[in-house]
Amino acid sequence: MPEQRTFNRKIYRRMLQWKQDRNGKTALLVKGARRVGKSTIVEEFARNEYETYILVDFSTAAQEVKSLFDDLMDLDYIFLRLQAIYNVVLHQRRSVIIFDEVQKCPSAREAIKHLVKDHRYDYIETGSLISIRKNTENIIIPSEETRINMYPMDYEEFRWALGDNTTIPLLQQFYDKHMPMQQALRKSLRDFRLYMLIGGMPQAVNEYLDTNNLSQVDIVKREIIELYFDDFLKVDPTGRASQLFRAIPSELSKNASRYQVSSILSDSERKNITDVLQALRDSMVVNFSYHANDPSVGLPLNSNFEQYKMFVGDTGLFVTLAFWDKDITENIIYQKLLSDKLSANMGYVYENIVAQMLTAKGDNLFYHTWPTENNKHNYEVDFILSRGSKICPIEVKSSGYNTHASLDVFCKKFSQHIGNRYLVYPKDYRKDGETILIPIFMTTFL
Repeated sequence: MPEQRTFNRKIYRRMLQWKQDRNGKTALLVKGARRVGKSTIVEEFARNEYETYILVDFSTAAQEVKSLFDDLMDLDYIFLRLQAIYNVVLHQRRSVIIFDEVQKCPSAREAIKHLVKDHRYDYIETGSLISIRKNTENIIIPSEETRINMYPMDYEEFRWALGDNTTIPLLQQFYDKHMPMQQALRKSLRDFRLYMLIGGMPQAVNEYLDTNNLSQVDIVKREIIELYFDDFLKVDPTGRASQLFRAIPSELSKNASRYQVSSILSDSERKNITDVLQALRDSMVVNFSYHANDPSVGLPLNSNFEQYKMFVGDTGLFVTLAFWDKDITENIIYQKLLSDKLSANMGYVYENIVAQMLTAKGDNLFYHTWPTENNKHNYEVDFILSRGSKICPIEVKSSGYNTHASLDVFCKKFSQHIGNRYLVYPKDYRKDGETILIPIFMTTFL
């Protein structure tokens, strides 16, 4: 039997902070894409931090359980029934009730306001926003919620899963001391490419640990992607959301200044597209990057939300999606990617992983593009970070080619707003004038 592992996740600390700071004054809503590990981490937290807990999984709960939340006049009765059904004794202020897949029972979500006010127990909800929004149109959304986002494993969590607790602190030291890695760089890049290929979905990581076989990992990733396609069809039966998601690798490979919906959908299909795009955002399967029209610290205030790029939330899934035309992404493709010898231009994979790492750190994604003086092509800064009173532009390259013309012109154009400027690439740490060149895995320290 394959081993069932519980991975160390950073979100656990945020959950602990909520428990200590809020002390039952709010419920905790953990949002995230399907299969990102929400249910596992929430149950582990309940097991470790409370005397007892009840986990109500609304995807499988009997109608008897769901109907308990239709009438809240007698909370004593509700709690007695839950304890009897789940054979668990709850203790006041020392127990937690988990509403897993809460979107499947809108009345339970609405009941949170009254349950929190009662203050007997703590409450944790998990759900995917793509379904939560659809299933809560006719209820009062509780304001008594602390909401946190859960993403695929970041690179440090991935290294922890592999039993490695030293790599990231060592990389942090190199970064903090502005030191090149020299001989250590090659192995560090290979280790990071393994993360890019497998990704941070717990099931994929678990499969790699069980089999050490990247084709087997690819099968797991395909199952997750098929699940996402099914989810998109539930909220968008026209299939447009699925089409837009499937086209993300091809759209990024064009190196265009925006995601071109017109190349995917016909004129008639593009009507009323706003709800479809909202479904993609809510799914947390996709990371959107918006065009900053006037790059400054208030990036959201000066951005064009009609001009955007889309990235897959997990780069491991992105790689599988990029080779979707093959039944199974053969090990040969993975091995070439792992050794950085795939002939195709894989620059868009590097952009996707940078988008994923920045999102996991809590950064919103923005970019800026503008025409050259002769209008023959565009300059582009791939990502713009807001840091204090300054902005930090980032250019991403997939090769050791270390020119940064777009970055230089951008920094001259918006000189009054510029803090640090970065070129992210698969080579060693160094400085080139005012530009800081960092290995791609150091993106997590920006």
